This record gives sequence, C-alpha cells and structure tokens, in this order.
Amino acid sequence: MWGMPLVYLLVGGGLFFLIYSRFAPFKYFKHALNILRGRYDDPDDPGDITHFEALSSALAATVGMGNISGVAVAIFMGGPGALFWMWVSAFVGMATKFFTCTLAILYRGEDSEGKVQGGPMYVIREGLEKKWGDNWTYIFKPLAGLFALAGIFGPLPIFQANQLTQILRDSIYIPQGWVTANAHMGGDLITGLVLVVLVSIVIFGGITRIGKVTSKLVPAMVVIYVGCVIAILAAHITEIPHYLGLIVTDAFTGKSVMGGAVGSLIVIGIQRGVFSNEAGLGTEALAHGAAKTKEPVREGLVAMLGPAIDTIITCTMTALAILVTGVWKSTEANGVTLTLNAFNEALPEFGTYLLVICVVFFAISSMLTYSYYGTKCLGYLIGADKQHWYNYFYVGSIIFGSVASIGAVIDLIDG
Repeated sequence: MWGMPLVYLLVGGGLFFLIYSRFAPFKYFKHALNILRGRYDDPDDPGDITHFEALSSALAATVGMGNISGVAVAIFMGGPGALFWMWVSAFVGMATKFFTCTLAILYRGEDSEGKVQGGPMYVIREGLEKKWGDNWTYIFKPLAGLFALAGIFGPLPIFQANQLTQILRDSIYIPQGWVTANAHMGGDLITGLVLVVLVSIVIFGGITRIGKVTSKLVPAMVVIYVGCVIAILAAHITEIPHYLGLIVTDAFTGKSVMGGAVGSLIVIGIQRGVFSNEAGLGTEALAHGAAKTKEPVREGLVAMLGPAIDTIITCTMTALAILVTGVWKSTEANGVTLTLNAFNEALPEFGTYLLVICVVFFAISSMLTYSYYGTKCLGYLIGADKQHWYNYFYVGSIIFGSVASIGAVIDLIDG
C-alpha cells in the first residue's frame, strides 16, 4: 500500500493544496502561533479541548517513536538521502494538514450521544453527502464507514510498544543479565504488561484526560530530547554542513537496500515521513476536530504547525545525530538501536539512560492519542456508548508489539 501511487497521491495532493491556496498556510504562520498561545480561546465555543491541547494531542501521536526509531529505519534502509524526502513530505504535509483539519471543524457532526465530533467520516457525512444529496448516499455512507474501519486498525500502538521494549532490553535488561539476546520473551512480556497498566490509567478517561496529560508531557519530552541532541551536534558541529549536503545529494544518487533505485529511496523517505507526521492519513482530523472553536481556519493553521515541529525539526535533529556520530554506517543496528548507538558514542556516561527516558515519554504519549483515534472510529460504526470497547482491543495489541520482532512490525505497518 506504500508504493509509488500513494506517494504520488500524498505529495501531489499536498502540492495541489499549496498552489491552489497560493501558499496561504505559510502566509499566516505568525497568526497560527498567536492562536496556539490562546489569544482567541473562548471556553463557550463548541468542542472538548483547547487549540493547544488539540495540537499537543496530535503531536503526542506524531512526535513519537517515528522521530527516534522511524528516522533510524529510514537511514538504515535508504541512507542519508531518505531524510530529504521526509522533508518533502513535511513541507507538503503542512498544507494537507491545514485543509484536512479546517474541514474537520467546518463539517463537524454529532455522534449517537449528541456530542460534537470531527474526523474524516464526519467530513464525508456532513460535507459530501449533504452537498450531493440522497442520490449519492449509497457511495458516501459506505466510504465513511470504510475510513472509520481503517481508523480502528491504523492507530494500533504496535510499533511504539515494540521499540520501547527493544531499547529497554538492549540498554538495561541484557546488560544487567536479566535476559539474554536469545532468550528475552519473558522480559518483553513483562514490559508489555506494565505498559498496558500505565496506558490504561489515562485512555479510559477519554480525550479530556488525554489532552490534559499530553499538554504537559509533550513539551517536556521535546525539551529533554532536543536538549540531548543539541549536545551531540555541538560536539560534532564541524561535520554538520557536510552531512546536510550529503542528505541532499544522496536523495538523488543514494542506493537503498530495497532495490537500489532513487524511486525506492523516495518511497522510503515518504513512508517514514508520513509515518512521522501523519499528514494525509486523516488521524490528525480526529484530534483537531475536538478543539473548542467556531473558526475552522484557525484550527487548520494550528494543525499545520505539526509537521514543522515533528519532521522538519525533531526528525532532522535525530538524523543529524545518527549521521555525525558515524553509527549510520553500521550494517547490524536498526531502528531505535541505531539511535541508541549515537547517544552512547556522543554521551558515553549517561547517553543510554537519557534516551531511555525520552523513548518512554515518546512511546507512551503516542499510545495515549492513538487510542482516542480508534475509539472515535469504533463509536462512529457501532455507537458512542460502545466505543470504550476499543480500548480493550487496543491494550491487547500492546502485548503483541512488545513480543514481536522489528521486521514483522515494519512489514505490518507498511502493509
């Protein structure tokens, strides 16, 4: 599902939005920051959470393991040039998020309990179906249901659980002698069970509790992680210009282990970029659709900040840390282990523990928001009073992710 046709759709769609709007999202970047700071907040507006909490909830899902291990996977599979195509996905993704999240507010609907909701299925029902009339219901109603069904399985936290378990195993369990490299199922299972307990405490409280937790957790985890990476880059500051140039040149000449063609490299970069910022997937519309506002464009402007923070800033810093330390040349390390090696090389005394703390924050924050996406999709299909059933299925998938191999998880994500 992640072949070139979908790349054309995601990148081409984003470029169309940019050109059609005459780059409108970027013209109001400063206004977006003012909205985020709460200058226009009105507690009486419809919705459940503030602009800042909506962005924090969306970022909790996107500023996650895709920034730490997703970038490492991209570099391992496609070389430094993969980051360039992640930048492309973020640039056009900002426009995509602007429009999708504007529509999420413009065409909000009500669930079976009468509560205001937003998301792709409501845009189809409240926008397309009502505009085109009853004659098209036989197309739009199943289409909305199809997107809701995809939203049940797409947000499962398998990758986050897998990578958190992997770094705990490689950095703590094995060095302490609690498990071995060939016998670690028991330790992985215990990690999964602990994650289930921690995540369950928050997700069964709904979007209000998720928004309040992530609004505090996301800024803290970004500051800690960015601070660590800045320290690594400062120690190798003379090498940064070289690798920035390599990222651009390798984007058109690099060879990936997936086939050796530039086309494969583009697919890898777009894959990991979209996995990181989720622009065009529709999930972001679920979080931003819950914002307290009567002005759709305001939420669209807030939403477009996501790819800038997530991919252009955070992913770039991770990639540079991996590149300047030289660990990317290893053919054995993959995923979060590659990032771990970069931290160990640059911060040998405490790099491991700092990254473990960051990974715990990133992984758990992602899991909190993903659960909200799935519950809203299930609620659309079978009724809001039954949507909490999804959380039981959701926490069960955490166990699977904890004990599965990274190869199996990547294959599952990429379809």
